[in-house]
Amino acid sequence: MHSTEIEIRTGGSAVVRDLTKEAERFLAEAGAGDGLLHVWVPHATAGLAVLETGAGSDDDLLAAVDTLLPRDDRWRHRHGSHGHGRDHVLPAFLPPYASVPVLGGTLALGTWQSICLVDTNIDNPVRRLRFSFLAG
Repeated sequence: MHSTEIEIRTGGSAVVRDLTKEAERFLAEAGAGDGLLHVWVPHATAGLAVLETGAGSDDDLLAAVDTLLPRDDRWRHRHGSHGHGRDHVLPAFLPPYASVPVLGGTLALGTWQSICLVDTNIDNPVRRLRFSFLAG
């Protein structure tokens, strides 16, 4: 298995950050053929999604998260910024892992699909992310 960890800066606001280029670069450096790319976010307040970006879907996802998990005082987990407890619930809806088939060194994503980090935690502007390639 070939694996590496990268650092992503997400800033101080909720973000859907496209990771597809970083994933492609990792696969090229790994000399990947056929196999499986596994992406892992070792954080309790971030998740991954495969979705279209740039046409409004990323903003729609953040709006849906705000609707489903409002940043308010309902959460028992209360440290950090106002409503931060919802950030700890996020990975139950957007898991901290994703696996994508790789064929001939190329991600087998659909035409409009991207691998994205979803981070609503405004208290932590830097994230680590692990790419692992399992040859098939």
